[in-house]
Amino acid sequence: MKPYRRRTSTLAVRRTLRRRGTQPKVVALGGGMGLSASLAALRRITGDLTAVVTVADDGGSSGRLREELGVLPPGDLRKALAALCGDDDWGQTWARVIQHRFQSKGEINGHAVGNLLIVALWEQLGDPVQALDLVGRLLGAQGRVLPMSAVPLELQALVRGHDPERPDEVDTVCGQATVALTPGEVQSVHLVPHDPPAVPEAVAAVLDADWVVLGPGSWFSSVIPHLLVPELLDALAETKARKVLSLNLAPQPGETEGFSPQRHLEVLGRHAPKLALDVVLADEAAVPDVSAREPLADAAKRLGAAVELAPVARPDGSAKHDPELLAAAYDRIFRMHGRIGPWR
Repeated sequence: MKPYRRRTSTLAVRRTLRRRGTQPKVVALGGGMGLSASLAALRRITGDLTAVVTVADDGGSSGRLREELGVLPPGDLRKALAALCGDDDWGQTWARVIQHRFQSKGEINGHAVGNLLIVALWEQLGDPVQALDLVGRLLGAQGRVLPMSAVPLELQALVRGHDPERPDEVDTVCGQATVALTPGEVQSVHLVPHDPPAVPEAVAAVLDADWVVLGPGSWFSSVIPHLLVPELLDALAETKARKVLSLNLAPQPGETEGFSPQRHLEVLGRHAPKLALDVVLADEAAVPDVSAREPLADAAKRLGAAVELAPVARPDGSAKHDPELLAAAYDRIFRMHGRIGPWR
């Protein structure tokens, strides 16, 4: 597994692909800041991009709107739309507007403008997909954003040692916000309802894709939930698209604290044992030597995947992805790991 070091001009790549009419159809699954990082990279190399977003958030502004109005939590959908805004003045202005949070001493405190806009259009149109498409057109978003399900979902986790005084006992922890920060060791997660319906447009996008990208993001609360929606999992198994799993730069406090890169793959495989992948993308600094790379390669092989190492972190040392470097890594994977046929 040779590290990939060359930094590609993704703007040049995208222009070339457009001239040739060879842009791949890409679907990205996830939620929160991890999905936003992936979308910010992917929009640099293809204009045929769909985000399928988890809808189990129950914290902050999203949780308040969900509880008060019975709607899907809009926060992760808003973040995805912001990530798809262009780099021109229009796109960046709207990205800032929808991400803006009110600060007051009243009920509006903490609400994001984009959350309120999305919910207002849901109430006006009565169709979550149509409303998100309309917001996307308003923003000039370079891609489409879809919820993975049309019903609000609750995430539940079995956690060993959630109560520090009972370190060997396993408790059920409810709610995405709680699971993401839980002490103890997450054993598994499931959704309530257990067999939620997928949004048909999301299933169709996966079936029609050339590449499906899963991750990075909160492993148990943003990445794995997509595999717990039966129709989405079936589509991932049936699609002819190639599948790349993008690992996080570092374990997250709470739900994956102490996890090695290969352990991320192992828990994903336990939740979706029939899922096969093609590529696992990891930051080369996260697996710096042979002692770390061999176990990761073995774990990836059990999922049918090869490992690609690339420098994808920001140079400032923060545990955040650099959009240009991540775009270069995705572009190399799309080009080097085979094609279904000429990109549509």
